[in-house]
Amino acid sequence: MGVLSGTKKVIRNPFYIVTILNHFHLLNWMPDKAFIKLRYRAFMGQRLNLESTKLFTEKLQWLKLYNRNPDHTGLVDKYEVRAYITEQFGAKYLIPLLGVWDSPGDIDFSALPDQFVLKCTHDSGTYIICRDKKTFDIAAARMRLKKSLRHNYYWHSREYPYKKVKPRIICEEFMVDESGTELKDYKVFCFNGRPTYILVDFNRLKGHNRNIYDTDWQYVPFVMNRYYPDPLTAFDKPACFDEMLDIAGRVSKEHAFIRVDFFIVGSKLYIGELTFFHGTGLIRFEPPEYNAMLGDMLILPEQGL
Repeated sequence: MGVLSGTKKVIRNPFYIVTILNHFHLLNWMPDKAFIKLRYRAFMGQRLNLESTKLFTEKLQWLKLYNRNPDHTGLVDKYEVRAYITEQFGAKYLIPLLGVWDSPGDIDFSALPDQFVLKCTHDSGTYIICRDKKTFDIAAARMRLKKSLRHNYYWHSREYPYKKVKPRIICEEFMVDESGTELKDYKVFCFNGRPTYILVDFNRLKGHNRNIYDTDWQYVPFVMNRYYPDPLTAFDKPACFDEMLDIAGRVSKEHAFIRVDFFIVGSKLYIGELTFFHGTGLIRFEPPEYNAMLGDMLILPEQGL
């Protein structure tokens, strides 16, 4: 985080100081409810209403505080969730695992293939892609993994499922889809057991675009956190689309909200990860009325789930 850019953001929005202090773990002392309210105000630009929640973003914050199921920990752990997927759906839906380690120093890179993907099991966003081991910077990879393993992702936004995830590293087989360069990510939003929207994330190497579809594979014109669609790109409904929705529905049947991520390689469907708080629940919608529309779909446990 640059000093100059941070200063400019604080001038425009004094509440942005919360983001800066949290980046340096200076707010870990703050109770969850107070922190969540403050960070919501900083990011969303409005007060968080936890008493009569209506917006999708408000309800996700409510779930952070009041829906703390210890079973969720194993579902967000990128290693432990593999056992759940195998038991419920079969190992064929898992990207092949090449290794799991507690420390970057334990990784024998000479034993890995020329291409692979490293991920931390306990956070969001720490993944390292090796496309060619001859040019892969092993020292830089170890350094990044070591830094990530030191941090408990729970403190980032108080997502309780991450609080007790054991920090580890996994290595998965490198795969690409029909693009030849990447794996499109199909993120299925599920509300109270019902798949509703499918976010297709693509062009990650060129800036990250996202098209959103409904369950009839009709394009839906809203944007979250500036991940814009590519007007020149339209995707055909995947051949395994019904299978994808069936799995997502079965995963989500006991959850008020969950996002189930998939990859498709050839004709094969793979389950990526499970997420209870898309975007940590801090989402700027364009147009903003979609925040209320998705909020109407999410029935909180106290409201009759």
